[in-house]
Amino acid sequence: MRKGYFLVFLTAFISGFAIFINKFGVSVVNPNIYTFLRVLTVAIFLTGLLLFLKDWRKLKNLTKKQWLLLITIGLIGGSIPFLLFFKGLSLTNAAQGSFIHKTMFIWVAFLAALFLKEKIDKKFLAGGLLLFLGSLILLKKLPYSLNQGDLLIFLATLLWATENTISKYVLRDLEGRIVAWARMFFGAIFILIFLLATNQLSLISGITLKQINWVLATAVVLFGYVMTWYSGLKFIPVSQATVILLFGSPITTLFSLIMVGKINPQEIFSGILIIFGIIFVIGFKETWQMIKEIKKHLCEELE
Repeated sequence: MRKGYFLVFLTAFISGFAIFINKFGVSVVNPNIYTFLRVLTVAIFLTGLLLFLKDWRKLKNLTKKQWLLLITIGLIGGSIPFLLFFKGLSLTNAAQGSFIHKTMFIWVAFLAALFLKEKIDKKFLAGGLLLFLGSLILLKKLPYSLNQGDLLIFLATLLWATENTISKYVLRDLEGRIVAWARMFFGAIFILIFLLATNQLSLISGITLKQINWVLATAVVLFGYVMTWYSGLKFIPVSQATVILLFGSPITTLFSLIMVGKINPQEIFSGILIIFGIIFVIGFKETWQMIKEIKKHLCEELE
């Protein structure tokens, strides 16, 4: 189980870095084209990995139900929510969109308790409150109403919550890399259909070398994200895994401090609340044991 925690914390670290650099990538490429090219590139990487590891033999033995679930993961995890999220961001402010997205752990916890019978105890509720407050501080104030952009981001968040719950169910029998492949492979197909239907595919011809470099750089980060996420999710409850993902927020703040040289007090206080919220959910003993193991591995690597 600690292997799962380690991998998901690594996912959160990658997520924090990805959020920091993706804002530059989106600024130089059409968001829909940017999303498609990233997803397609990662799908190609994962297809090559599955061929190298000869996992195509496992794909041949999948049942119709498993194929249907994998295609569903690609639809509601690797395509539609990406399109909704980026469209929503263009219609609302970033802080509000980020706050809505950070509520995903709440919807995952509800779905996991309902369909996967995961236990939501007092520790989770206490930690969840700290996580919610930490996210709320960055927003500064709650909106009086939700605009169209907020609703699109909220819908994307619900779809990702559903996809993660389905993925946890599928991971009972399949390897993480197969689920990651399905999300990106079928996701790329569905986004391609969307681009064809909206006459946007021709925009790819206008991509510059600088934009291609951004796509490749962020695709490598996304590849690391999906590989560590699904490999770790296989071993720990999905409700806890999505909580750990919020650790990406203070990681983004750390990268901003390193690169920009300044952060505001709200980001510091928010990060502290999020970290303590995660510790509450996982448990102090489990967190301490994991820190000791990570320290041990780092010392072994440095020797």
